[in-house]
Amino acid sequence: MSVATPEVTKLNRREFLNLAWLASLGFLTVSLGGVTYLFSMPRFKEGEFGGVITAGKVGDLPSVGEAPVNIPKVKIWLSNTDQGVLAIYKVCTHLGCLYNFNSQEEIFICPCHGSRFSREGEYIKGPAPRSLDRFYLQIVSPDGELLAETDVETGGPVPLPNVPDAVIQVDTGRKIVGKTHA
Repeated sequence: MSVATPEVTKLNRREFLNLAWLASLGFLTVSLGGVTYLFSMPRFKEGEFGGVITAGKVGDLPSVGEAPVNIPKVKIWLSNTDQGVLAIYKVCTHLGCLYNFNSQEEIFICPCHGSRFSREGEYIKGPAPRSLDRFYLQIVSPDGELLAETDVETGGPVPLPNVPDAVIQVDTGRKIVGKTHA
């Protein structure tokens, strides 16, 4: 009885190149899929722009009439007004310049084109098409209870509760667009 040896077919050059081409195309597809997946996943962490940041405690806010608190890491101003506190986006609505608070005039002034805004972010004059944008803000007690929050429709100031240890949280992912002026 003789044992039949299996016939081994050799790979010719054309078949080898076809397999190499398909393998490299498959590797490229998998790589692009992985990069696309990683790019599409949100990477907002607490304390970074696009996520929720803790902006301080109610007791640490400046008094009404004092200069707003600048938080440059996330480009916001915390402004304490007669009606409450506001989280104002630090980007001008005209061309996206970063504006500053002028403590002599007690208003926000854009250095590029001269747009002026009140300490509440309301349009005063200049080429800006609307008032400054604001962010959603909430005040949470030390035990986690929600004490006050921004009205999303009006974007108005949040009244300050009489709890100095309450934490101010700003959601920089929820922007409230400023009102257009006539």
